[in-house]
Amino acid sequence: MISRRMLTKEEEEALGEEVEVRREDQDKINKFSRLHQRELAIQDELKAKQKEKEELDDITTELELADEDEPVPYKVGDAFFHVPLAQAQEMLGVSTAKLEEEIEELEDKLGNIKEEMSQLKVELYARFGKTINLET
Repeated sequence: MISRRMLTKEEEEALGEEVEVRREDQDKINKFSRLHQRELAIQDELKAKQKEKEELDDITTELELADEDEPVPYKVGDAFFHVPLAQAQEMLGVSTAKLEEEIEELEDKLGNIKEEMSQLKVELYARFGKTINLET
C-alpha cells in the first residue's frame, strides 16, 4: 500500500522552484493515467481468462475418467447439450486453444502498456523529479 505524507520543510526547499507544467507534460500525465486504467482492466480480464482456462483443464481431466458410451453434457451458451465423449473432448480442446491465444494476446498487450508507462515515467520523473508521483 502506498503511504501518503506531507513534504518536510527541508524536502520542499530541496525541490526548489516549482516546475511549470506545459501542455505536452499534461498530455503525458493524462496518457499515463489512461494507460494505467487500461492496465488494470486488462489485468482483471486476464485473471478471468486464466481462471476459465483452469476450469477447462479441470473439466478435461474429469472427462478422461468418463465412460465413453454415455453422452456428456456440454455447455454452449446458457444451454447444455448431450454429446458423445470424443466430440466433447474435441470441443474442449478447441475452446482451450482459443482461450490460450486470448491469454497470450492479453499478456502481449499488458507488456506493451507496461513498456509505454515505463517510458512515460522516465520522461516525467526527469522533468518533475520528486514533485510527481507515478507509482501505481
